[in-house]
Amino acid sequence: MTAQPAPQSGSDHGSNIDPATQARQRWMAVLARTDRATLEQEWHDHFADVQWSHLREPQIGMVMVRGRAGGAGQRFNLGEMTVTRCAITLSDGTVGHAYVKGRDPIQAQYAALFDAIMQRDDGASDFIDMLARQQAEAKRENGRKVAATKVDFFTLVRGEDE
Repeated sequence: MTAQPAPQSGSDHGSNIDPATQARQRWMAVLARTDRATLEQEWHDHFADVQWSHLREPQIGMVMVRGRAGGAGQRFNLGEMTVTRCAITLSDGTVGHAYVKGRDPIQAQYAALFDAIMQRDDGASDFIDMLARQQAEAKRENGRKVAATKVDFFTLVRGEDE
């Protein structure tokens, strides 16, 4: 089973992105949302013998987060967010990159390692697919909880307004 590309939506994504790039975008997004402990455990269980080195040590910085009014309207700067980035090289020369939210250099390192493994031979595709399913289910569950608290406001028509 291999990682499948994420569906594209909105005008920010080009329709001419090749499938390999879409697949990589998908697994990098899944890895960026995965907690450090999960990545670390999987690496030690299945990939501990892989030789690698830092191409770029983990670095903590800031990025500007942009939003859209109503989800599809005009863009605006929402604020800054802390991110950590890392780049590694496997012993065979495969380079992996990662950006993760927050200030966890180890999480960024493991995400970059899994990116390199996926580029090399899709060696972690079952793990990535399992994480994607878990994240999708968590998102659905959160959506159900939010929907349960939704309040619909409406106005009653008063008799003299007719």
